[in-house]
Formats: sequence, C-alpha cells, structure tokens
Amino acid sequence: MRVVDEIHLDMPYAGARKISHELRRRTDGRIDVGRRATASLMEEMNVRPLYPKPNLSKPARAALKHPYLLKNKQIRFPNQAWSVDITYVPIGRTHMYLTCVIDWFSRYVVGWRLADDMGAAGVCSCVGAAMDSFGEPAIMNSDQGSVFTSSQYEGLLEGRHVLQSMDGKARWVDNVIVERWFRSLKTECLRISEYETPAELRRLIADYVEQYNNTRPHQSLGYDTPDSWYHSGLMAA
Repeated sequence: MRVVDEIHLDMPYAGARKISHELRRRTDGRIDVGRRATASLMEEMNVRPLYPKPNLSKPARAALKHPYLLKNKQIRFPNQAWSVDITYVPIGRTHMYLTCVIDWFSRYVVGWRLADDMGAAGVCSCVGAAMDSFGEPAIMNSDQGSVFTSSQYEGLLEGRHVLQSMDGKARWVDNVIVERWFRSLKTECLRISEYETPAELRRLIADYVEQYNNTRPHQSLGYDTPDSWYHSGLMAA
C-alpha cells in the first residue's frame, strides 16, 4: 500500500493495470500482484486515478445515489459548497486515514481529522466539527464511497439541513478541489518530512493546514490566500 501511494503521487493518472506493472518494476519483482488485487488495494486506500474511469469507491449495498448538484453552478461565496474526502497516509509500518473538508469558493480547509480507519463515525465527527466552527454549507459534495452513503453521514447532513451531492460514477473531476489538496499535502509536506508517530504526523498536518490557509498564495485565487477569500467573502455575503 505504501508503494501504491508513492506511485499514485508520481503518476496520478495511473489505473490499477499500470500501477500493478509499476509495483513489479519498482520492487524488482518482490511485489507481484495482478490488476484485480491492485484495484482492491486502491479501493481500501480510497485511491482514484485522476482521469475519467469506473469509480473504485463502492457505495454501500442498496444505498441511495445522490445527484451531483454542482455541475455548471456558480460558486459565489463561502459556505455555498464544501467538499469532503478521505486519503491514505503511510506512517511507520502501518498507515492512517486523513479526512479533509474544503470550502469550494475560497479553497479554505475548514476541517480535517486523522484516524486509524475510514469509518463513518470519524468522518461525521470531522464534518460536524467543521460545521460547528464555520457554519453549515448549503451543499456538501463527496464521492460515492460507503462512508458517504451510510445512514450516519446522511443523517448528519439531513439534520443540519445540508444538501448532499455526489460525484458522477466516472467523474473524478467532480471532487477535484479536495483531491488536489491531498496531493499538495503529500508532495509539499509529507514526502519531504520525517515522522514516526501519530502525534508527529498530526503536528505536520496541522502546520501545513495553517500555512496553506493563511500564508501560501493560491494561483486560482489571484495569488491571495484561502483565509483572505473565505473571511472577506463572508463579510461581503
């Protein structure tokens, strides 16, 4: 899984077949798994190649599919729409999962949480804390993963009167804002840092979020910071 994560960062467009081949090449044949086994690992890690493809995040059995509500929608102010997603983070001989919630208008990270699993309880705790701190968004977007079709997550959004939006089945780009943030975190921070414990990893992520929100210029924001767009947008609204 660690090598899959490294390959995904280097080749974000690679699907299971290409990653399976690259696993064998990078390990001189020590890791020899086929396309289907690689696809299962990618599903467990919530890794998705960044091109239109069949979705690897399996929805819960008989789960209700929610429509994608952001197609061609003009995002004009903070808290109009948020995205939430989960990514795999290696640590020592094991791994953890990072949940992140981002405001679409400003790219401001409104919430994150590091956990041992991708369970609905932890994701709901992260989303709920973000709403407690910054207010409820009008729309919350996610992929079709089982966490986001769980009764616990759906109940949280319904109880907060938030509309639930989901990526189309073959549409990685629908949740691209948070996908790109994960990639930036890993390439700009985690890959070049040393950490051995969850506490050290949390400090690294906290420092990166602080820098990303408040001091790192963002090209899509005219080289302003997410913090300036988020809070000035609230005042304008």
